[in-house]
Amino acid sequence: MNLLTELQNLLGPAHVLTGSDADPYLQDWRRRYRGSALAVVRPGSVGEVAGVVRLCLQNGTPLVPQGGNTGLCGGATPDDSGRAVLLSTARLNRVRAIDTENDTITVEAGCVLQAVQQAARDAGRLFPLSLAAEGSCTIGGNLATNAGGTQVLRYGNARELALGLEVVTAEGEIWNGLRGLRKDNTGYDLRDLYIGSEGTLGIITAATLRLYPLPVASCTALLALDSIDAAVELLSRARTGFGASLTGFELMAGDCLQSVVRLFPQQRLPLDGASAGSPWFALLELSDSESEAHARERFEAVLGAAIDAGLVTDAAIAANVAQSRAMWHLRESIPLAEAELGKGVKHDVSIPISSIAAFVHTTNALLQQRFPGVRNVVFGHLGDGNLHYNVARGPGQTEADLLALQQGIYDIVHRSVQEHGGSISAEHGIGQLKRDELPHYKSALELSLMKRIKQALDPHGLMNPGKVLQA
Repeated sequence: MNLLTELQNLLGPAHVLTGSDADPYLQDWRRRYRGSALAVVRPGSVGEVAGVVRLCLQNGTPLVPQGGNTGLCGGATPDDSGRAVLLSTARLNRVRAIDTENDTITVEAGCVLQAVQQAARDAGRLFPLSLAAEGSCTIGGNLATNAGGTQVLRYGNARELALGLEVVTAEGEIWNGLRGLRKDNTGYDLRDLYIGSEGTLGIITAATLRLYPLPVASCTALLALDSIDAAVELLSRARTGFGASLTGFELMAGDCLQSVVRLFPQQRLPLDGASAGSPWFALLELSDSESEAHARERFEAVLGAAIDAGLVTDAAIAANVAQSRAMWHLRESIPLAEAELGKGVKHDVSIPISSIAAFVHTTNALLQQRFPGVRNVVFGHLGDGNLHYNVARGPGQTEADLLALQQGIYDIVHRSVQEHGGSISAEHGIGQLKRDELPHYKSALELSLMKRIKQALDPHGLMNPGKVLQA
């Protein structure tokens, strides 16, 4: 009996896709990577996932896990050999339990992030992970890449939000680690090993996640700034003034927002005149556990002092939920505007906050010196030092012209990241995109330890091969 027949017997023919039915799964959403697969399988339970893994192991067949296919580094796309089975978690989409006394929610890996947020909200709780793709990305993918998003400043990355996991190992065993404990010092932390491993060690099938009380009130403001240096100083003042209540601090170069309003005329900047053309903007959010009045009083006091100090040149404070959502929509539309303008060279980097301004000034100058005319598209989560430092084509350049410069751009940006004490991947993972770059920025010992872990947990090398580590 061949593998396809065995998979059909296990899952049912409707959940083993081949030919044109499999096509939507074989290309990443940026259309950067396209692969081929023996089949796309859609298991509906952890037992079926384990069965698929065992069948692939018996046949020596590589296995590529895929969640919402919203990744930016090609981590969920198979190679072009056609040997792999792609495992979609789309049918693993159940909320298994909500415990409001323990403030936890247990969900399957294929649950869309927005659905988890809503389930928590319906129970009177907050699940704070929030990112632009939340309407289509899944919890399994969020954990596999240790996703960040807009509220990391207050609540941390996906790793900090996960208390326990259920994982199917590379041998087809089921590890049930769905413990909703804040403290569990009973040996090596297997949970944190699988989070961020991009499906190269095993397949996350469910997770127990932290919940928080819903804030009583929140305030949002879009601020115009003259420089990135002012943004860094403003962040320091906001942290001092708001403490743990500061839930979001996003930085955006003026070109980013101006592209959004030009390409999507239904959106507009809530600032007029010269302020709309400012070189930098910050988006702040404060969550308060007392009252709307208390939140607004704190907000206006800190922002007023920043305006008086010359850090902020203009400010728009949301008067209601609709205005707050509109401000966040501007921020979340930046990647969509980038896509409309054509392919760029993207970077997801983290830098110590104290070095971010120097990094941007230095790297901008180096790029212009070597590649005159390219445009810098800079935005990201300044509150946790994570920048999406992207490079777009300049006037007269085609996409092909820019992509021909890609390796040179990578060399400049990644070297500058390293010189400023940063990391070449903050929240998007490594996947295929940065796999060959990693040896330049990780020590030989770090890579050796990672390979030893891979060998120990996936001795046959069948779990998402070709991702994160070179063969």
